[in-house]
Amino acid sequence: MTSNNTQHIVVLTGAGISAESGLGTFRDNGGLWEQHSVYDVATPEAFERDPELVLRFYNDRRRQLGEVEPNFAHQALAQLEHTHRVSIITQNIDDLHERAGSTQVLHLHGELTKARSTADPALIYDIGYAPITREDRCALGSPLRPHVVWFGELVPMIAPATEVVSQADYLLVIGTSLQVYPAAGLVAYTAPDVPITVIDPGEPAQVAGAEVIRKTACAGMRDWLAAFNSDKPD
Repeated sequence: MTSNNTQHIVVLTGAGISAESGLGTFRDNGGLWEQHSVYDVATPEAFERDPELVLRFYNDRRRQLGEVEPNFAHQALAQLEHTHRVSIITQNIDDLHERAGSTQVLHLHGELTKARSTADPALIYDIGYAPITREDRCALGSPLRPHVVWFGELVPMIAPATEVVSQADYLLVIGTSLQVYPAAGLVAYTAPDVPITVIDPGEPAQVAGAEVIRKTACAGMRDWLAAFNSDKPD
């Protein structure tokens, strides 16, 4: 791998990078989270059927998020901005990249620290780690919902994400199995000669020509940084 400060490094991150901060995932828990199926708490139908349960679920996630901190992998990506152009595309709804100091973060699946109107998706509110209640309303008087992309909903940020990936000089994939679409399809938008490194301890989907570091996000980032920095000219 080669390193110079004119490179545009695009980073695609998934649940694995935040797991080391203490945030669990549906995948890690066999498709269940506190005995809730994704279909109970992460679909539009679930919200229509039982909004109290869905709001409570995300309120709990938001409270948990406020209690954890960015880990080494988040911090290393933020530090990389000091010497390179870095764009992060994350499948995660947490704010750990931003709290670590990264400034160019595109959230594919929404943001847990925001709420939005059920009447107008463009009405989005920063709520931090506060809960959303049934009584909370948008400026139009409609109830608020978590600003997240649920299963079965469109991913409005996928088009901007493909544009970012197409401009990459280097693609770094961290903590994702590359098996969930449409996010997994982003790697196909890199130019043919762009080097790709995948950091994941499991068995990520095969990417032609990619270097694979089968370690956790933090351990893998240490290895990747050591190799990346060793290629810098003296």
